[in-house]
Amino acid sequence: MVAVNSPTGPDPGFQDNVTPIVVTYNSAHCISDLADCLSGYPHVIVSDNASGDATVQRVRDLLPQAEVLTHDRNLGFGAANNRALARVNTHFALLLNPDCAIRPEDVSRLVEAAQSFPEASILGPQIRDGKGRPEVNYRWAANRWKSKGPAAEGPACVGFLSGAVMLLRMDVCAPLGFFDEAFFLYYEDDDLCLKMFDAKRPLIIVPAASAVHLARRSVKGKSPLRGEFWRGYHHAQSKLTYRAKHLGSKEAARLWRQLMIETTLALPLRIALFSPRMIARLFGRWRGVASWKPQIEANARQPRV
Repeated sequence: MVAVNSPTGPDPGFQDNVTPIVVTYNSAHCISDLADCLSGYPHVIVSDNASGDATVQRVRDLLPQAEVLTHDRNLGFGAANNRALARVNTHFALLLNPDCAIRPEDVSRLVEAAQSFPEASILGPQIRDGKGRPEVNYRWAANRWKSKGPAAEGPACVGFLSGAVMLLRMDVCAPLGFFDEAFFLYYEDDDLCLKMFDAKRPLIIVPAASAVHLARRSVKGKSPLRGEFWRGYHHAQSKLTYRAKHLGSKEAARLWRQLMIETTLALPLRIALFSPRMIARLFGRWRGVASWKPQIEANARQPRV
């Protein structure tokens, strides 16, 4: 393991080599904080999934240097990232959720680590919640072996890094391809990381770098319950798609039966406890399981959210 020296301040030239990419969908409330994080980067791409709020205008007002890609429909997380990644001309791309914040000095640490590990494909910081508590945003590939042991104290190879914040080395990742657009939302980062892992392109967690993630605050729609429904729906669909892709149709069918039984039994309990948010999410999960079909053409049958 090679130690990464933590700089007292960011290398003043590193931002020229990094293109932050943010996928937005009704994320106007996040743009002010994003602008604070990204104002010093000359290359920023915002890929907007047909927001119905003031997201695009807020980006243009607060991040005037940003290239804004406006899509006529919600393409999904992976597909919208792919459109932006195709336009990157810098050595690195920094994928950043709208509800995440990362300081320049922490991005500088990721870049410095990338220079120490030239074969690395993706590097990630330690993600923390709004109270500063560390999240479990890295592990081994879940379908290969179970993670165990204490948290990393220095840079370490892993099998998965959360897509909420990740630094991609473009010359390593681009030849292998980016996100599989069969995943509309959820599990696209699992799939991308497994691709790099199988290609023996290291994924590295850099604990000296940190980012803050205010989970599930990236979207504010007019109907929160509708949003919870689609979260449940897409999580179920993507979980089954991932299982079919990486473990085969028999394992996917086994998981389908398990999820159908568990979700059907859980719905009456949620209704009895009367938690509207959880009822909406669980009903969405049930619908996602019930309507799942293998080998769905990328995005063709995905409902707009």
